[in-house]
Amino acid sequence: MNELLSQMLAHADPAQVDGLARFFKTGPGQYGEGDRFLGIKVPVTRSVVKSCWKRVGFPELETCLASEYHEVRLAGLLALMEIFRHGKEDLRQDCVHFYLAHTDRINNWDLVDLSCYPLLGEWLLDKDRTLLYDLARSGRTLWEQRIGIVSTMAFVRHGQLEDTFAIADILLHHPHDLIHKAVGWLLREAGKRDQTALEAFLKGNGRYQTMPRTMLRYAIERFPEERRQQYLSSTIFF
Repeated sequence: MNELLSQMLAHADPAQVDGLARFFKTGPGQYGEGDRFLGIKVPVTRSVVKSCWKRVGFPELETCLASEYHEVRLAGLLALMEIFRHGKEDLRQDCVHFYLAHTDRINNWDLVDLSCYPLLGEWLLDKDRTLLYDLARSGRTLWEQRIGIVSTMAFVRHGQLEDTFAIADILLHHPHDLIHKAVGWLLREAGKRDQTALEAFLKGNGRYQTMPRTMLRYAIERFPEERRQQYLSSTIFF
């Protein structure tokens, strides 16, 4: 019996389905086209996962990640994170391998953002990080590329900013708005740690003048208003 799946199905709320489908852009031609929802809010999903993750194994996770329902895939990822967080080294490595083998099912921004840095980012804190550069540069999907940058949040939280700036540079002229927002968000977080380093990145090679406007706005959101306006109007004095 897959307790995680059965509990998630039991919490379905049809009244919420249409709103979630609109929020996650599931219409024709939109980034979440075709995704289906049960109508379960994230706090409820977290509660379900908390109640049963200890009785979940990789076969159950496989079933959840294969689900047509967005919330069931999220539940599977959250359960995987708990197994990773509480596991010893070998089990944690198995979790990472499982995660990377199922990136085709991690196919919306919330699924990426809630899972990649607490799992993949944490795993790579003391390891080679080439994988993230490869995902950013040549990921098969928008979502793999987003995993490449958002996973660096784990490094930022440990005061390690170099990879965030380097991967942001790879994605600087990406065509999709969801990458612009993700890169800008991570740059902003890096800037909270070291605004001087962020400004050096923005001004280097005139990046602030050529990066997408949304990315820039996110990156400088916490700057003092006068400084923010200087970047937006390209009147920065070096």
